[in-house]
Formats: sequence, structure tokens, C-alpha cells
Amino acid sequence: MTSRPQSIRNLPWAVVRDGKERRHVYRRNVDIFLENGKIAELTPAGVRATGPGEEVLDGSGLLALPGLINIHSHPSTEPGYRGVREDHGVPEQQMTGLMERLQAFRLPDDSRVGAATLAYSEMLRAGTTTACDVTVPFEGWLETMARSGMRFYAAPTFASARWGMSAPQTVTWKWDEARGLAEFEKAKRVMADAEAHNSGRLDAMVFPAQIDTVTPELFAQGRRHADESGRRFSTHIGQSVVEVREMIRRHNMTPIQWAAANGLMKSDTVLAHCILLDDHPQIRWHTAKDLDLIAEAGASVAHCPQPFARYGLAMDHVGRYRARGVNVGLGTDCAPHNLIEEMRLAIVAGRLMSEDIRSLDTAGAFEAATFGGAAALGRDHIGALGPGMAADIGLEIGRAHV
Repeated sequence: MTSRPQSIRNLPWAVVRDGKERRHVYRRNVDIFLENGKIAELTPAGVRATGPGEEVLDGSGLLALPGLINIHSHPSTEPGYRGVREDHGVPEQQMTGLMERLQAFRLPDDSRVGAATLAYSEMLRAGTTTACDVTVPFEGWLETMARSGMRFYAAPTFASARWGMSAPQTVTWKWDEARGLAEFEKAKRVMADAEAHNSGRLDAMVFPAQIDTVTPELFAQGRRHADESGRRFSTHIGQSVVEVREMIRRHNMTPIQWAAANGLMKSDTVLAHCILLDDHPQIRWHTAKDLDLIAEAGASVAHCPQPFARYGLAMDHVGRYRARGVNVGLGTDCAPHNLIEEMRLAIVAGRLMSEDIRSLDTAGAFEAATFGGAAALGRDHIGALGPGMAADIGLEIGRAHV
């Protein structure tokens, strides 16, 4: 079929929004009608006759799902770590390999288009139709996103410091504030280019790289820019014991507490990873208020369980974040970029950490990958199948998408 379908007929199963509620339900024998990139109507199969010249996609034997939303990923770099990241970690850094790996191996810019193309294909095969791509900008980045056919949030990073290591047990921070400011200016230009792209599917997010690699002054500028431009704001936070200990050394407070004290956390903030809170078993700081601070700010958490599970680390636990009222979305972070597998691991890890099967169920994980992601991005027209929603539809995940 060379043109876009105007209807999807004879679907034996569809996962649709339950009225205006934030939950999904199964429907049997459904036709979906599309108009101007949106879902116009869902009806029982066969109720409406096929119109003259109507382009029809036959849904027989397929399950229709809302397109999944990946709110944190690194598609242009992580494919290069396949076969490395699975087993690499530094025992002296509580098993994380993050700081060492980023110094030891990077894909050159001319390989990153290929890496991104591979990762975007993985995303589509697993049902993702909207994603946040977090990276240092490179030539051809936005065009590669647009060619994928997906919706994207471009998140060009900027930082005042780079990690170093004087010994396996000693991480250092190499500060270059002028470089950080220059990267911020470039990020602003790239974000503007994304929003002006003629595909109409690219948006932008303000993304100071990590809570420990950006000066307070540059964080304040980034936060102010997000407020003034209306863009979402995000950073990596609570992702390693090294980071938490360093922020405590600098400020005598945890990363979350420092972010709250400096006005970084608001309802438009997406906290990437946010695993190591003050009361996490690997931290055990003398306070127990980080989760309350996140909830009170209305910030969202981008939960990416896979990379941390590889280090023997897990959120403690996803069920209590949700029970406290924190909006949780899912991301893939690293290869493979399969949000279905992240859902599966989020469920299992949540139950293991809590020793409670009720920590997270399949419906809760699916809601995080749809409604949770949409809320984190401030979008109300994606993440569900219903009249007026975007026609981001997965059909029998892994085989066909429209």
C-alpha cells in the first residue's frame, strides 16, 4: 500500500482507552477510522460499509496497540557497546561501568547515523512510536530521526565537566565551564532546528547532562530556558553510588535534595533513572525524604531498569514510586532498545526488590509505557487508542506499524 490507510478493518483485538480514564481495556472485533493523522472513530467491526476509494488496511489476525513512548534513550551511542556493557563494571565503583566506559570507547560521528538507524529500527519493532533521544548532537541527527517516521524529542546534552579516573576507586571531574556554556548555546540552536523541522514530528527537551557534571550556574540557565521556552527539562540523576556520594561531599545533601533546593524539579521535569534515593539499600543516607520531594514537585521519573540490572542494581521499588503519586514512564537507555523487555524487567525487579507480587503488574507497566510517558512529555494525544488521539498504532508488535 503506497498511501496511508483511512481505516483498519476487522481487528479481532484492540487495546483501547477506557473512556477518559487513565487505563486501557481490551475490545473485540474493532474497526478503526483515521483522519488527518488522528483516530476519528472506533466502531464494532463491519458496522460501517467501506466507502468508495477508501484505503483499507486489513487487520485480520492482528492486535492493535497504542504506540509505546520511550522517554529516555541513547540510540546513537549505545549500539556501539553491544557485547561490552553486558558484563563491564568496576568493582571499586559499586560495579557501575558508566564512568570508565565513557572514557574508554566512543563511536565516531560518522558511525552514529548508522547506530541511530539501527536503534530506531529496534524501537519500531518493539512498538515504540515516540522517543526521547539524548546525546551530544552530531551531523545528520535530526534528519535520521525524521526518516524513521517516529515522533522524537531531541535532547542535545551540555555539561561543564567530564569524568576522569586517577585510579579505579577514584573518579575525578574535569571542569571546563566555557565549554559547557558553548555546548548550551549549541543545544539551543539544535532544539530550535528540531521544532522547526518540516516533518512536524520533532520536538525538543532541555537536557543538562548529569546532576554531577553541570555547574549550579549552568543548571540555573538551563532551568530558566526551559521555563521561558515551554520545553521539558531533564537530567541524569540518582544513577550511581559514585554520583550520590560526590553530591553529598559537595553539598551535604543527596542529588534529589540538591535539585529540589535549587528549583530544578517542577511538573515539567523528567528525572532520568532516579534509582538511588536517600533510603535506597545501597545509599542509606540519614534522611528518607527524596521520594516525597519528587512527588511534591510533580516531577516524572524515566525508569530504565535494564542497564542497572546488569550492574546488580535496581530501583527500590517502582511500586512505591507509583503509590506515592509519582508519574513513572519507561525508557530503554541502552541497547537493545526494546520497551517490551523494559516493561517485563520493571515488573520482575519491582517484585524482587519489594518481595511483593503487587509492586507492579502487567497493566501498571503498560500504563507506564503509554500514559506515564505521555504525561512526562506533557502530551495528551498520544499513548492511547481513542477518538481524537494520534494515529500512532502498533499492529501485532514486531511485525507491522502505521
